[in-house]
Amino acid sequence: MPNASHEAPISRIVTEVAAQFPGARISLGDMAEAFGDRAFGLLILLLCLPSLLPGMASVFGIPMLILGAQMGMGRRVPRLPAFIARQTIRREDLLRLSDASSGWIGKVERIVRPRPGFWTGPFGDRIVGWLTVYCAIMLILPGPGTNAPPAFGNIVMALGVVEHDSRTIGIGALLTFLGCLFATVVILVLLWAGTAALGWIF
Repeated sequence: MPNASHEAPISRIVTEVAAQFPGARISLGDMAEAFGDRAFGLLILLLCLPSLLPGMASVFGIPMLILGAQMGMGRRVPRLPAFIARQTIRREDLLRLSDASSGWIGKVERIVRPRPGFWTGPFGDRIVGWLTVYCAIMLILPGPGTNAPPAFGNIVMALGVVEHDSRTIGIGALLTFLGCLFATVVILVLLWAGTAALGWIF
């Protein structure tokens, strides 16, 4: 199965993969195989997008954590555990990503483009992986308003990984770190407040 070329925009890659798998649903395992060395970025992107919705972050946090850890340890392509590889998404939902006329993908493709640099190298990949792990932990842990900031940064970072754009990855990495730092502070404050409240009651 041929991989999509590195120069192809996101919409073209998604369309090609959807064409290779004509069924109603496409498994993450099949997508990982089809996208080759872009699989990390695309799978993290697809798992992170629902995290912007209330109550959905913890569902996708564990798969994101596993993918991030693999990337952080230097793997070039993901090796998905069976319980993740079996997960599927609807083909029509995947195709919506390629509909440039619908808005955000078209805008992103006009900004994001292949730019080699530090963040597209092996060490940059490892940093991206561990930042994704940090983000996943923040998504798994409960906290009011703590999902969207790290998730948004990770989405930007993952788009940069998909398009091999060092500048976009760097911007996304900064946004992810700041978002995770914000979430960490909120959770620590809540833990401190909860502990203080329990101490006052008992």
